[in-house]
Amino acid sequence: MTIYEEGLGANAANYTPLTPADFLERSAAIWPNKVAVIHGDRQVVYREFRRRSRCLASALVRCGIGRGDVVSIIAPNTPAMLEAHYGVIMAGAVLNALNYRLDAESIAFILGHGGARLVLVDRAFAPLMQDALALMETPPVVIGIDDPLTTEGTVLGVDYESFLAEGDATDDWQRPTGEWDSLALNYTSGTTGNPKGVMFHHRGGFLSAMGNAVAFGLEPSSRYLWTLPLFHCNGWTFPWAVTAVGGTHVCLRGVEAAEIFASIAVHRVSHMCAAPIVLNMLVHAPDAVKRRIDHRVRIATGGAAPPSAVIEGMEQLGFEVTHLYGLTETYGPSGLCAWPPEWDDLDLTSRAARMARQGVGYPTVEGFRVVNPQTGFDVLRDGATVGEIWLRGNTVMKGYLKNRAASDEAFAGGWFHSGDLAVMHPDGYAEIKDRSKDIIISGGENISSLEVEEVLYKHPQIMEAAVVARPDATWGETPCAFVTMVPGQKGALDEAAVIAWCRDNLAHYKAPRRVVFQDLPKTSTGKIQKFVLREQARAIE
Repeated sequence: MTIYEEGLGANAANYTPLTPADFLERSAAIWPNKVAVIHGDRQVVYREFRRRSRCLASALVRCGIGRGDVVSIIAPNTPAMLEAHYGVIMAGAVLNALNYRLDAESIAFILGHGGARLVLVDRAFAPLMQDALALMETPPVVIGIDDPLTTEGTVLGVDYESFLAEGDATDDWQRPTGEWDSLALNYTSGTTGNPKGVMFHHRGGFLSAMGNAVAFGLEPSSRYLWTLPLFHCNGWTFPWAVTAVGGTHVCLRGVEAAEIFASIAVHRVSHMCAAPIVLNMLVHAPDAVKRRIDHRVRIATGGAAPPSAVIEGMEQLGFEVTHLYGLTETYGPSGLCAWPPEWDDLDLTSRAARMARQGVGYPTVEGFRVVNPQTGFDVLRDGATVGEIWLRGNTVMKGYLKNRAASDEAFAGGWFHSGDLAVMHPDGYAEIKDRSKDIIISGGENISSLEVEEVLYKHPQIMEAAVVARPDATWGETPCAFVTMVPGQKGALDEAAVIAWCRDNLAHYKAPRRVVFQDLPKTSTGKIQKFVLREQARAIE
């Protein structure tokens, strides 16, 4: 501090810890009668959204939930799930949104490992939760959510509406004591072993939401359709981003093509997010459920590298695709394929190929690099030299809960190591080539499984594709492709035809030596389980 700065310290007037809870307070004050949430025929205005969220916070505090306690919720994309994203953190607690696609044993592990004191349960998931609680020695208190849009299951414990009635919206809510206070606990899906608990803080939640608003062009007129699961790293922090700009949340209990197209038309949806698997579902939806899009709809995708053929298919349907990049450990999006004007005049196929790149760092990320992990230096910007994506900034997790060793490994050298292998193009845009564990080394040559998959997705009769390494006595490893055919095309291709297609569009050594036709195994968040396919490939004679 220089002599000129004497007496210029932080005080109550010039410093308040950032928290995304303030977004709801602001929007409710500015737009009290504006529709904040749509759920079926129900519409909730911002004044009511704030009241209900504050009642939830008050009820939690009155039942003994204290600062730093974990409150879990298992529910689809409903108003209660959105209210939890405010009410829980307004109670000073830590929100743990559970992945309802997991099995009871995994749910029980997460509740126990995270130390959940209370869990909110949508009635449709009552049987799953009962099975999970039966595996626990000290189960949490249960509050049951009775969503009128479903008759599945039963309401467990105290009814959610009755629980809200125990709270008072005029009670002061618990602001964080500092921006490093824990905000949310999210568990990685993992491929083997128990999932890791990723800790978010209030500063990261606030800044990530702001980054989303800027990168995705959110504004007060935005209507955001919840096709992305809210349990997936807090919906990539869009529950806070949409509210921050005073937009409208359009809820969706399930992800089905017919309902998505109908919601876009009826509610004039302007923005949505989805994993590539959902984009692929929309591209291949039956003509009977597709609807002509006569207004601007932006869709952001991430979570896996979307093939350019899928992006091209979405644009042909009328969607404007934004490619985001991130991980649970980075609050979701931390990179995007920002669109430079010189790409405007490219043909659709060329635009789609560039949009498939992971791009550049978010405006709220301090560092976004492609690095040689052995030397710590950036790779050449030649579009060919492979390195690992490293990130740094306020939207990187606090660390893994109760796992110091994994946290230290992830943060080695002062950067978060993503595990994603990429190249850096001359224009400064990164493009993922593979996960470090998925690269195929054949005869000493690296083969990107994503590059081979990109070619497979361009075949008009192939809907999904995954490529893994298969042991080979001569070459060490060779590519093995697993493909799912477009509906109605089963049997239209054989192994030789697929291999010939790849050899016509790739260097021959990169073409698969074996092709298997089957449905692809996926994780609970829709990612293809390559570790399962690797086991299957090893068993092929």
